[in-house]
Amino acid sequence: MLEKTPDEAHLYEAAIRHLARYAATEMGLARILARRIERWGRKQAASPENQADEIAHILQQAKEKIPAVLSRLKAQGVLNDEAFSASRVRQLALSGKSRRATLAYLAAKGVLAPELPNNPDRELAAACFYIRRRRAGPFGNAPYAKILAAMARGGFSQRTAQQALDLSLEEAELLIQSISSILS
Repeated sequence: MLEKTPDEAHLYEAAIRHLARYAATEMGLARILARRIERWGRKQAASPENQADEIAHILQQAKEKIPAVLSRLKAQGVLNDEAFSASRVRQLALSGKSRRATLAYLAAKGVLAPELPNNPDRELAAACFYIRRRRAGPFGNAPYAKILAAMARGGFSQRTAQQALDLSLEEAELLIQSISSILS
């Protein structure tokens, strides 16, 4: 016997519950809803009295309802990729992520065209956040070459990394404070 099928109302409620706990993009929420439908299908397939073709048909119908649920959430303003992107850009800059790393993160989350201008001051400030966390340059005595290599892997250009490592402690702190207030 089939358990309650995942209809549009069920998917909408699941999406609302997820968004109440986590920020998500449209693509990410679509993946979550699809996984929920697949879990339902696997649970139903485990029962010997359920027909595989009937389950497959129900799964297909449920997956076709995902775009309607997403458009409803977007129309209500609950699902907003631009707001997600702006929030994550700020958060990632304050955690010391480069512009390249930020763009890669947003692409992985499904934000197709994020608004992230190439700002050298933001990049230098993010590098300062990074070296402060790693206790390098003016904030500590970590090996210069090792930190330079780590910053390159983190997406910082060599010029930006060297510039951040060569700042005085006062200059680096001032840059961090100015960017923190701009991003807030």
